[in-house]
Amino acid sequence: MLRLDKYISNATDLSRVEVKRYVKYGDVTIDGEKATSAAQKITGDEVICIDGSAITLAKNRYFMLNKPAGVVSATKDNNNSTALDLIFEHRSDELQIAGRLDIDTTGLLLITDDGQWNHRLTSPRSECQKIYRVTLGIPITPDYSEKLANGVWLKGEKHPCLPATMEQIDDQTVLLSIAQGKYHQVKRMFAALGNHVESLHRTQVGGIILDESLEPGDYRPLTEAEVASIMAPQS
Repeated sequence: MLRLDKYISNATDLSRVEVKRYVKYGDVTIDGEKATSAAQKITGDEVICIDGSAITLAKNRYFMLNKPAGVVSATKDNNNSTALDLIFEHRSDELQIAGRLDIDTTGLLLITDDGQWNHRLTSPRSECQKIYRVTLGIPITPDYSEKLANGVWLKGEKHPCLPATMEQIDDQTVLLSIAQGKYHQVKRMFAALGNHVESLHRTQVGGIILDESLEPGDYRPLTEAEVASIMAPQS
């Protein structure tokens, strides 16, 4: 059961104080009958109208953001701009970041208010593949691919990384696919190989590919197919 004022506030731009005012003046109806109190309980299946116009509770929201460098993957930060500062949506305080990126890492960042979907995406058990374009400080050596496939051992870890795959673009650039999200994992992996990451850009998470039309700092809603791809078993 839901409070009427909370339901209406979540579905509109109205504050609870404003909802109470509408109820007081008889402008809110429930299944055709005037609401008697902003605190009365409803199931959510009723037809709720304000001034004769029906409202519905908003559905879960899903966005992709092309995260620029210098932006932190956090809801609040006292020193830096956050990813959520770039999202201009109603009830943006309810949004959460699904899989973080370092402050200097750019590219695909997913944002939602669906906690279950977020968990499905970020749970270690899902082994959701992420693809990064990695620019390295020194040229790649021929043994990188095999070492990554065997699982790189990171300093301070009790177990090696899960097998990763790479596609070499040029002498110092690769597309790296990993199924984990350890702290600074990509940077630490290449450090273990005797190299260092100059720039890191995420292009894909699961079946969701960064929209090339998005400029850094821009975002768009995910399609139904993109949302569903996270809930589907990973191949």
